[in-house]
Amino acid sequence: MTERRISWLTLLIGLVAGILVALLRDRLWGAGLGIGAALAWLNFRWLRRGLDALVMASTAQAGKEKPAVPLLNYFGMLFRYGLIALAVYVIFEYLSVPLVSMVVGLCALGAATVVASVYEISRPVD
Repeated sequence: MTERRISWLTLLIGLVAGILVALLRDRLWGAGLGIGAALAWLNFRWLRRGLDALVMASTAQAGKEKPAVPLLNYFGMLFRYGLIALAVYVIFEYLSVPLVSMVVGLCALGAATVVASVYEISRPVD
């Protein structure tokens, strides 16, 4: 449940911030915040999928002295960061969106994690 909350909060925080900045200050900066938040959301989804695969592989190998991690998991982790870096570069070069705005937009994942964590801590336990 918390993972789902972090996922939608990442998009919500980033897109609301992007819309506000676009309306009040600079359209390109607002676009950068929205793009960064979308990339952070995509990164989180891929990370969750990779960790789920890693847990399944380790569970299947329970009891083995030296469990093997599938090579595809390592490739997926590297590919994920490479793809995000490539997307940021292409958007920066061809659409002239400020690089810093996209990096700040990527921080939406951190903000969403903090908000979700505070909610979980403050929520009464049944």
